[in-house]
Amino acid sequence: MRRSKVQILRISAAVFLFLAFAVSMASAEGPYNMKTCWQPEHSTYILWNALEKGWDKEAGLKIDLVYFDSGMAQMEGLPAKQWVVGGTGSVPMLVGAMRYGAYLVAVANDDSTSNAVMVRPDSAIMQTKGVSKDFPETYGTADSVRGKTVLMTTVSSGHYALSTWLKRLGLKDSDVVIKNMDQGQILAAYESGIGDIAVLWAPSMFIGQSKGWKVANKDSQKGANIVNVIVADKKFADENPEKVAQFLKVYMRGIDLMKAENVKLADGFSKFLKDWAGVEMSSADAVLDIKEHTVYGMQDQLKFFDSSKGASEVETWMSGMANFFVEQGKFTREEMDKTLKSGFVNDKFLKLAAEMK
Repeated sequence: MRRSKVQILRISAAVFLFLAFAVSMASAEGPYNMKTCWQPEHSTYILWNALEKGWDKEAGLKIDLVYFDSGMAQMEGLPAKQWVVGGTGSVPMLVGAMRYGAYLVAVANDDSTSNAVMVRPDSAIMQTKGVSKDFPETYGTADSVRGKTVLMTTVSSGHYALSTWLKRLGLKDSDVVIKNMDQGQILAAYESGIGDIAVLWAPSMFIGQSKGWKVANKDSQKGANIVNVIVADKKFADENPEKVAQFLKVYMRGIDLMKAENVKLADGFSKFLKDWAGVEMSSADAVLDIKEHTVYGMQDQLKFFDSSKGASEVETWMSGMANFFVEQGKFTREEMDKTLKSGFVNDKFLKLAAEMK
């Protein structure tokens, strides 16, 4: 059946109106709202700074920072869909991968020297250092540490730092008394005289140093490769790879800014901690915090994740951490082997972000 010119014009007009309506609706929807999980620390400031500049909007996102006081609290929020992407420590990352299949999609920063085993200046632990030639700046002995009460956020990067320090002294977690607390509780309790040892990470460790507390594990973490990472919910990432890549693009812009400006961002870091987390930290301590954290741009990250010639560097780091916790009896060998073989270290999204303009 032949259509008249009038009918054709009407159909064309209807199609035009439909397309215009569709475009209008897409514009009205605005940027994609993405809930992300964070703790009050350096890796979060990298993103916060990017959001202050509106870089998420440029990427078609509206990124919300959801506050958590520990990595395990973050992982507990994953099945409840409280977030889809975020920053966490490498220890809770392992738990997230083991329990929920979460992906490790990027490195936020190197946190190796920012997890401190701290003691009071008059502690007997500080009277002896250099338990071996390999760790000349590690304080303590088996006798001075055994039986001591430790205030710590368990199953965290700080926990890994404590266990590493104890291992250098010839001890295990079971040789001390561990009290589980979040970082704010540790600061308050230790200042009031509770506990013999406080395990703190940045920025809390710098607050502890400002109170005169001493770091006992200055070099015991050599080779431990403690990193903060970017974690993603598996289901969300598999269904929305481009959104995870867009997020990483924003975060990498933040890393590039941190690399370029470095300690010049100290005042902003202090303001962020106070405004977002209610944590008071001087600009001088913020400078120390920034100096202690190494960040890596896109090309370095791609190299860390490259598995073309065998296990990637990131896989090796996570494997070493997993093996240590198996030795400590925190996880079974079977659990860790299954997790390590699951492919949770995933560079697909990082590569996609690198390809985006």
